[in-house]
Amino acid sequence: MDLHLHGKHFLITGGSRGIGRAIALGFAAEGADVSICARDAGAVEETVLAVRAMGVRAFGRALDVADAGALTAFVRDAHATMGRLDGVVANASPMASGRGVEEFDTAYKVDLMHTRAAVEAALPLMEAGGAITAISSISGIEDYGFDGVSYGTMKAALLFYIKSLARHVAARGIRANVVSPGTVLFPGGTWDKVRQEDPDYFQSNVDFNPMGRMGTPEEIANVVVFLSSPKAGFVSGANVVVDGTATIRVQA
Repeated sequence: MDLHLHGKHFLITGGSRGIGRAIALGFAAEGADVSICARDAGAVEETVLAVRAMGVRAFGRALDVADAGALTAFVRDAHATMGRLDGVVANASPMASGRGVEEFDTAYKVDLMHTRAAVEAALPLMEAGGAITAISSISGIEDYGFDGVSYGTMKAALLFYIKSLARHVAARGIRANVVSPGTVLFPGGTWDKVRQEDPDYFQSNVDFNPMGRMGTPEEIANVVVFLSSPKAGFVSGANVVVDGTATIRVQA
């Protein structure tokens, strides 16, 4: 299926590893130019080179997305470099879990407020319309009983923010959606570390899913890329859960 993304430009925060990197490569596979940011300069450069090797343009910068000024400058510079901006994927997350003030503050600044900062910087630059996607989590829609309240609280807040945003920008031809992954396994990621440090807990999470496995970054990226394309032109304000049936709620 041709998603009609050739020559368009998408920006991904936290785009150097895991789900973010897979999203960047997914857009590149569809012929779209890509801009990414992340904290690790070496990982950013490596991903930029991988994207360019796929025959499209790429722009990258190392920064802390909690720094709204640096993030805003990156969005503007990416637009200036590529000459257009067709979509933003707010993917960066510190995975801050806990009940303390520090964990809440970190999750607030990154999971929620970096999304807002990226969106506010991008909206004036999306002259031809486009798509905004926030990466939330199934922890934002169900309480799994572990001490991840700060993470889940901010991921839940994204659902309201994006729903409201979608209605606000619809007349401008801009769509906004949320993608909520379940457990995703990749080298160096959270669940890879759990697998090594607490194999019993890791296996209990695998067994919890009726599919008997965790997802891959590419499986999340495929949904994000499709939602960002004109093929999903009437999808906005949605929360698309990609979890292999791990959640048990009926989504209204």
